[in-house]
Amino acid sequence: MPSSRIAVSGSSGLIGAALVRSLRADGHEVARLVRRPARTGDEVEWDPQRGYVDVAGLVGCDAIVHLAGAGVGDHRWTEEYKREIRDSRVLGTAAVADAVASLDTPPRVLLSGSAIGFYGDTGSSPVDESAPPGDGFLPSVCEEWEAATAAAEEAGVRTVHARTGLVVGREGGAWGRLFPLFKAGLGGKLGNGRQYWSFIALHDHVAALRHILDTESLAGPVNLTGPRPVTNAEVTAAMGRVLRRPTLFPAPAPALKLVLGEFAEDVLGSQRVIPAKLLDSGFSFAFPDIDGAIRAALR
Repeated sequence: MPSSRIAVSGSSGLIGAALVRSLRADGHEVARLVRRPARTGDEVEWDPQRGYVDVAGLVGCDAIVHLAGAGVGDHRWTEEYKREIRDSRVLGTAAVADAVASLDTPPRVLLSGSAIGFYGDTGSSPVDESAPPGDGFLPSVCEEWEAATAAAEEAGVRTVHARTGLVVGREGGAWGRLFPLFKAGLGGKLGNGRQYWSFIALHDHVAALRHILDTESLAGPVNLTGPRPVTNAEVTAAMGRVLRRPTLFPAPAPALKLVLGEFAEDVLGSQRVIPAKLLDSGFSFAFPDIDGAIRAALR
C-alpha cells in the first residue's frame, strides 16, 4: 500500500499499538480513535456507547482498522461484564460501520476485529473459515459483532472480519499473564492439557493485518492464527524449554472453574483453527512454530 491515511480504534491495546508502530514506521498517517475530545491532529473522537464517531476525522482515510473491545479475560464473567463484552464490540462496530457508510468517499476497506471464539469448542477437529458458529456466549457475541458491520458492506466497502486467535505477546493478552508465571517457575498445563490452542505471534498478527489491507481479494472472515495449532500441554512444554524453567504446577479444571467461573469453559475448550484464507492468499508466517513465537515475544 502506498503512503495512506489509516484510522485505528483500539490503538492502545497489544495489537493496536503494535500495528500503529508498524504503519507509522512505513510512512503511513495514522488517525487514532479516542474516547474523549481529540487533542491532536492524529486523533478522532468517538463514543461507542452512544454510537458516535466524529466522521470529519475519517475523511480521506484509505482504510479503517477497528480493534476496540473490552478484554474477554479481564474480569470474572458476571452478567454485567458479559453485557460489557458484547456491547463494547457490537455497539462500537455498528458506530464505526455507520460512520464509514456516511462518508461521501468511503475507505477502500474496513478491517474489523473478531475472534476464533466464533467456532466454539471444536475438539481436535481442524476448522477453517467455512465452519459454522459454535454454541455458547462467545460464539453468539462473535456473530453479532460481525453482523454489526452491515452498513459498511451495504455501502460497497470491502469488509474483513479478523478472527484472531491467542496472540503470543509479552505486553498483554493471554501470554502477557502466562510469561510472569512461567518465568517464576509456577507454570503448568491447564486442565488435562489436551485442548488445542490456536496461537499466532504478535509479529505475524500485525503482518497479517497489513497483508489483509493490501490484498483486495480478501473479504469476510479471515482466521488470524498460526498454521500449526498445538495443545496446551505442548505450549506448556515449549514455555519451559524457551524460558528454561520447570512446569510443575498444573491448574486442574475444578480450580479454574472456581476462580474463573463461566470463562473457565472457554479456557479449557479446544480450538484447532486453520488460517486457510491467509495461506491461500500467499501470506507467509515468520514464526509458524510455538517455540519461535515465544522467542519472538521475548525479544
